[in-house]
Parts: sequence; structure tokens; C-alpha cells
Amino acid sequence: MSVFKRLRDLTLSNVYALIEKAEDPIKLTDQYIRDMQEDLEDAEKAVAAQIAIEKRFKQLYEEQDALVEKRSEQAHTAASMQNVELARRALEEKKAAEQKRDEYKISYDSNKASADNLRAKLSEMRDQLTEMKNKRETLVARYKAAKAQADINKSMAGFSSDSATSGLKRMEEKMLQAEAQAEASNEMNSKAKSLDDEFESLGRNKAVDDELAALMKQYEKKE
Repeated sequence: MSVFKRLRDLTLSNVYALIEKAEDPIKLTDQYIRDMQEDLEDAEKAVAAQIAIEKRFKQLYEEQDALVEKRSEQAHTAASMQNVELARRALEEKKAAEQKRDEYKISYDSNKASADNLRAKLSEMRDQLTEMKNKRETLVARYKAAKAQADINKSMAGFSSDSATSGLKRMEEKMLQAEAQAEASNEMNSKAKSLDDEFESLGRNKAVDDELAALMKQYEKKE
């Protein structure tokens, strides 16, 4: 059978090792499963053909065995009737039937052994195919998990804690610079306004001083 011929130097565990090391283990596993499925179908046909041969030889053996019994009974019947010639013919055919029966028995035993061996191999192939299918589910889950992890690692390849810290530091520096510029701008505006206010304040203070001097003059003591 081709499956045993193709994998005769490989155990199933070796096959699994090759699959797990493959670039795409799912595709390789599916290919192995397809090959094994085809081989299993061929094996089933071979086993069916061998079983048919086994059954045919069994049938021939049983027919000759029955004929041996029949001719033996006929020989006894003829002898009991003192029919020597008929008894002789019955015994001759009995002898020929015994020879054929023994030959068919040998062929039947040989073909039955072959059929049993093929049945065992067929059962082994079915077990291996089932195991391979179960292994596929495990491989699919592991492959998808590994691929997802690889995708995440690829996405995060340019995103490290150092780059994030450096980015934040640059942002803080720009913010401090902007705040310093704003503070300087406020200070300049404050100085410009305070100068105008001083001149305005001078005017306000002079009027108050004049009014105060006039008020105080009213209450000066006359000497």
C-alpha cells in the first residue's frame, strides 16, 4: 500500500516533527491528510478484494467438504445394497473431493491470513488518519496563536518604552518652552501697561493733592 511505502521510513511522530517545522504546517498537514485519505480508500478496496478471495476459497472448501460427506454416505448406501460398482464410483469421487477440499483449505487459510493482515493494516491506517486529523486541530490552534503573537510583536516592534519615554520628554520640553514664551509675553505686556498706569496715576495724585491742600487751607488757624 502506497501510504506504508511512502512513510515506511517515517514514524507518525517523525511526520508530526516535520509538520511542526514547516513554514505553513496547516497546509502540510492537510496534504498529509489528503494523501492518507486516498491511501486509505485504496487500502479499503484492496482489503475488500482480498476478503472476496478469502470468501470464495471458503465457499469452495465448504462445497468440497459437503461433497466428501455426501459421497461417503452414498458409498455406504451402495455397499449396503451390495452394489460394488456404485460404491466404488462414490468412493473415487469422495477421494477426488477430499483432495480438492484439502487444496481449497490451504488456499482459504492462506488468503484468510492475508485478509486478516490487511484488516489489521487498514485498522492501523484508520487510527493514524484519525490521529492526524486530531493533530491538525491542535496545530491549527497553535499556529493561529503563534501567528497572532507574531503580528502583535511586529506591530509593537517600533513601539518601545524608550521611544515612548523619549517622545513624552520631547512633548514636555515643547510644553515648557511654550509656557515660558507665554509667561515672557505676559511680562512684556505687564511692563508696558504699568508704564502707562504710572503716568495716569501721576495725574490722579496731583488732583487729589490739590484738593487736599485746599481743604486743609480752610482749617488753617488764623494767628
